[in-house]
Amino acid sequence: MVEQHAPAEASSEGLEPLFEDEAARTFRSRWQVIQGKFVDDPRDSVKQADDLVADIIKSVTMSFADRRIGLEKQWNSGDNNISTEDMRLALKRYRSFFERLLTLES
Repeated sequence: MVEQHAPAEASSEGLEPLFEDEAARTFRSRWQVIQGKFVDDPRDSVKQADDLVADIIKSVTMSFADRRIGLEKQWNSGDNNISTEDMRLALKRYRSFFERLLTLES
């Protein structure tokens, strides 16, 4: 069994889960229902699977966009007095975000 953590519990160097535990459970539950209906109605199951994947993609896209905006706000506040340490931390967060994006599999 793979242990799941909420994003707030992930290490600063590790990659955060894409979804909160509850959202992941909801997506998995939807998948189980879709898969369970396949024998009785394969066409509808495939349609529902497509809808589920579209919902997940939308959720991931919104999550990544929100994360990028949050990162930008940390360093691009219009204040030219941001310390080098704050900029180093911002770059470190961008690196983590960058690595996360590259670990996505198609």
